[in-house]
Amino acid sequence: FNVCYWSFDFSDEIPTVVGIFSAFGLVFTVSLFAWICCQRKSSKSNKTPPYKFVHVLKGVDIYPENLSSKKKFGADDKNEVKNKPAVPKNSLHLDLEKRDLNGNFPKTNLKASSPSDLENMTPKLFSEGEKEAVSPDSLKSSTSLTSEEKQEKLGTLFFSLEYNFEKKAFVVNIKEARGLPAMDEQSMTSDPYIKMTILPEKKHKVKTRVLRKTLDPAFDETFTFYGILYTQIQELALHFTILSFDRFSRDDIIGEVLIPLAGIELSDGKMLMNREIIKRNVRKSSGRGELLISLCYQSTTNTLTVVVLKARHLPKSDVSGLSDPYVKVNLYHAKKRISKKKTHVKKCTPNAVFNELFVFDIPCEGLEEISVEFLVLDSERGSRNEVIGRLVLGAAAEGTGGEHWKEICDYPRRQIAKWHMLCDG
Repeated sequence: FNVCYWSFDFSDEIPTVVGIFSAFGLVFTVSLFAWICCQRKSSKSNKTPPYKFVHVLKGVDIYPENLSSKKKFGADDKNEVKNKPAVPKNSLHLDLEKRDLNGNFPKTNLKASSPSDLENMTPKLFSEGEKEAVSPDSLKSSTSLTSEEKQEKLGTLFFSLEYNFEKKAFVVNIKEARGLPAMDEQSMTSDPYIKMTILPEKKHKVKTRVLRKTLDPAFDETFTFYGILYTQIQELALHFTILSFDRFSRDDIIGEVLIPLAGIELSDGKMLMNREIIKRNVRKSSGRGELLISLCYQSTTNTLTVVVLKARHLPKSDVSGLSDPYVKVNLYHAKKRISKKKTHVKKCTPNAVFNELFVFDIPCEGLEEISVEFLVLDSERGSRNEVIGRLVLGAAAEGTGGEHWKEICDYPRRQIAKWHMLCDG
């Protein structure tokens, strides 16, 4: 009787024991799964993705050589030690990220050209009576520099031109730039790169990689444009825009170079050329469209109310169809961006109605050092949004931008609206 009693009591405790072990097993499994997930997440966050740049050539993406290779961008290994620029030891520089855009640690590089190359780089001068203009209707020379432009000393661009008759291709090699101004006041250097466009159709747009912390970048990048007949070259022009990359705001424009190809003979082979970089001439164009803006300055609360109302006559983004515009609003204080906003995207329309209001807090008394930049962009999936037009309102702005700003300063607490022509971005 006693044996049967204890046997019955033991079988009654089995479900309790099984339940305890099951609970411990479940807790252990969940803990192990969470630990594995955390390890994978931390390993992914530690990886720095390589910076890829794209050469846009007739709609085809051309990627460079493997970014993980040990080949030095922008300099020869022999000249790496000899040509390091002297940087003041006491200069203040804050490295927010030690790695550069290519995932490598930055090193200052210069490329020294041989004396023979420098002698051959003689520019072909055009008539001095022609004036500069980057428009599809008239392509004119920009070789004559004013005294003010010469005093600025924005540097010199070196490049070569060639035509491949077998492949019917126009070849442009951007070699280097020398003597660029420092766009970063802390490190007293720049992160330059170059955009190039073939005018007047602007179908061919390319850009070089970014070279970090140098005023004498050696790009040595070759761009080949297929399908351009040799007889068409005389009707074209090359437009170079030299910029400095800025990780935290809009890239700084250093200057530009315009090269009309009329009169340049490429049948004898490669031609080495150089041109002085001049200050970018902000040209107004009716083809960029117009923007209706309303402003109101509240002196009591020290706020600026900006209303983006409408845009009209916006150009097509490309031959495929209409653009998908939106407006980006940047507030600047003493040339430093302190706030940014943007509107919603309007699909497939040259005449967009936004009616969106933004309120900005002004960090100073008055609007003397404040300016507002409006960028009308075309929203594109999978690629960088292209700037359709640009507008700046402020005390130093010219034309309607300066007039509009003066009115809101003279009449605070009054909402004033005006149409403005957009400039090239």
